[in-house]
Amino acid sequence: MTNKDFFAALADLEREKGISEEAFIDALSNALASAYKKQNFGDTGNVEVRLNPEKCTIRFFMSQIVVDSDEPQDGEILLDDARRIKKSAKVGDTITEEFVPKDFSRIAAQTAKQVILQKIHETERDNTLTEFSDKEGELMSGLVRKVDMKNIYIELGKGQIEGLMLPQDQVPGERYNPGDKLKVYVKRVRNGGRNAQVLVSRAAPGLVKRLFEEEVPEIKQNVVLIKSIAREPGHRTKMAIASEDARIDAVGACVGNKGARVNAVVAELGGEKIDIILWSENPLEFIAKALSPATVVSVTQIGDKAAVAVVPDDKLSLAIGRDGQNARLAARLTGWKIDVKSESAAEKLNLEANSEAPEEEAAEEIPAEE
Repeated sequence: MTNKDFFAALADLEREKGISEEAFIDALSNALASAYKKQNFGDTGNVEVRLNPEKCTIRFFMSQIVVDSDEPQDGEILLDDARRIKKSAKVGDTITEEFVPKDFSRIAAQTAKQVILQKIHETERDNTLTEFSDKEGELMSGLVRKVDMKNIYIELGKGQIEGLMLPQDQVPGERYNPGDKLKVYVKRVRNGGRNAQVLVSRAAPGLVKRLFEEEVPEIKQNVVLIKSIAREPGHRTKMAIASEDARIDAVGACVGNKGARVNAVVAELGGEKIDIILWSENPLEFIAKALSPATVVSVTQIGDKAAVAVVPDDKLSLAIGRDGQNARLAARLTGWKIDVKSESAAEKLNLEANSEAPEEEAAEEIPAEE
């Protein structure tokens, strides 16, 4: 087979799509051999296709093992037949013979088209994935394309690539329907051939961080710093912030005029409650603030990164939170193990000594109602 136009087209694709001619040749050779075997025009054996761009040729070869048997199997050739091809052939040798496939032009054309299209698709996808690898940890807008079983497929950017949101990255209570517009956090870009994926999340704490960066210029400019975030998606987030500039009201910057900034984040998160907490380098003071919206009377260190927080008797349930959520998030935010006790219980354990009293305004909670 000789087809100068075919090889010229491959060269054009290499220039236009950035696909190496070698990759095309290798993929096409394997595909043509496979297509021939599937058609199986009565011939047997191992088929190899050799493409030579310099000579513009496509040649077919069949390899068979020489046997001395009355009933040769697929891929085998009788000794007498083998010696007609090669006089010195003996049992166990492999005989390779060139042949011209019958009526194979149409199959070759179809196969070439499929391989070229697939290679173009794979290359474009890989190039896009390479570009998206820089997007890890970033916020992106997307459009829900498909809901398949428990997975959500989202078109990212301008539809260049598809993101996958696994069940663990979805927010409990949120409903996703085709056509919905979402902001997602790019967790990871996995480039693994056909299984390449962009994993995105609505549940990651990083989503909250990026949303605040988008709404609060002071965070984007590193004037206000997000020190830590603890989140239970769909329910509550605690975010600790700080500023090295004493003139900056870090909490006020995040809340915005009449709550405009934080409310924009809350709206994007479907009403999830957000506690904005002023970080302190004093861990006991930080723990007291982290237990907001509860009032904390004192915090006592009782071990390595372990403390007891004392609250008024009537604020115990608020400090602990429903199903322990408030105390749990405070522990994640501070990195300390926190045991919350009422004043009456603390008096019995004599925990008043060596404690750290918190400031009156520990944090600001948005929305304010529990």
